[in-house]
Amino acid sequence: MSIKHCDKHGDCERQRLYRRFCAGLLAFILLVLLIILIVWLILRPSKPRFYLNGLQVLCLNASQGSSGYSGAAGAYLTVTLQATLAARNPNERVGIYYDRADAYAEYKGAQLTVPTALPVVYQGHLDTSVWSPFLSGADVPLPPYLAVAMQQDKAAGYVLLTVRVDGWIRWKAGAFITGHYRLRARCPALLTVVNGAGQGNDGYGSGVSSGGSGFNFQRAAPCVVDV
Repeated sequence: MSIKHCDKHGDCERQRLYRRFCAGLLAFILLVLLIILIVWLILRPSKPRFYLNGLQVLCLNASQGSSGYSGAAGAYLTVTLQATLAARNPNERVGIYYDRADAYAEYKGAQLTVPTALPVVYQGHLDTSVWSPFLSGADVPLPPYLAVAMQQDKAAGYVLLTVRVDGWIRWKAGAFITGHYRLRARCPALLTVVNGAGQGNDGYGSGVSSGGSGFNFQRAAPCVVDV
């Protein structure tokens, strides 16, 4: 059995100090991570809650066009909406930074408006923020099946839109601030048709023309939030 000896006493001492330093650094990192985990589990931050308090249709007009689907007639939609969105921080000990958030409207999975940036805000404990963005889209192409679906919805007396919010948030607990988390909120908006909306002169009976006075907003369902 052979025993390995250091050539110099100083080399052995440096090796021992290096090993102790590495072990101490590793123990310190593990301790910090453990403290962060314990604090995080104690605080248990809840994701923000979103509410769609209103959706006003200012413009919803369609024009005839060719969609490219075997020459079938489609629609080009021009739409302007004003949404009233509220976000609440349900946490008593954790704040939320909204570093970026964009709102837009969809119909059956098809995006109707360009993303509108919401103001950057910090929500303190149990705070609520309210935004009223304008959501607009000009000459948005609608495939024939969507134009037909909207016509059928209008004939039935309702149109179901979805207001979406996509962005990035951070949590703040005391002096500790997390990294970015992806925020996705989906808010259904049920619009009932009144005053004969949609029976305009669009030239092909799409049933999607309105000057904005022919819709009433009805709360459809709570917003679904994913973080």
